[in-house]
Amino acid sequence: MIDEITAVWITYHLTERTIEHLWIFSIALIAAIAAGVAIGLFIYRRRRYASPVFSTLNAVETFPDIALLVLLIPLAGIGTVPTIIACVLYSILPIARNTYTGLISVSPELLEVGRAMGLSERFILLKIRFPLAFPMIAGGIRIAIVFTMGIVTLGGIFGAGGLGAPLQTGINLIRPDIIFVAGIWVGILAVILDGIAGGIEASLKRRFGSWRAISC
Repeated sequence: MIDEITAVWITYHLTERTIEHLWIFSIALIAAIAAGVAIGLFIYRRRRYASPVFSTLNAVETFPDIALLVLLIPLAGIGTVPTIIACVLYSILPIARNTYTGLISVSPELLEVGRAMGLSERFILLKIRFPLAFPMIAGGIRIAIVFTMGIVTLGGIFGAGGLGAPLQTGINLIRPDIIFVAGIWVGILAVILDGIAGGIEASLKRRFGSWRAISC
């Protein structure tokens, strides 16, 4: 069994594919975090847009991931670019929603203390609202990690490379051994990344959650 796994790993260059996979994953996740936090901040400042923005993002979520990748081909071709775009589109919603919710759910009493001390609204946003929203934002990012890992894998079908490529090879050649090794490895990576994100989220809750509890 070990020999078969090793043979598949070496023959199909799974180490290089893993590095490529994680590189695409990282770019997509960073872009999704930047876009999601920016949108969450935007609708926090202009709350009348919250409903249409979230409705639009929810509509994007209803598209099957394969269908979205196919729709992106005329615009972005095949390969890494449409895969990253699809990852970002799917991952924006949980990050934006949690950012917005975290920013608006800070205790009014805590905010009044800041204003009574003469703090500007900008300072309160950066030093009070955002830090207290970190645990919720981290929860949104954790959901986005799962989305991104799955879509990057699926992107291998559309020439993006990564670990989706050997999976596609296994399907085309009807090779259960390749599918098994590559599929299990993708699952292990997803569990590891989710565990890291969960640890960060728990740490942020311990650090900033107590302030929410005190202020309530």
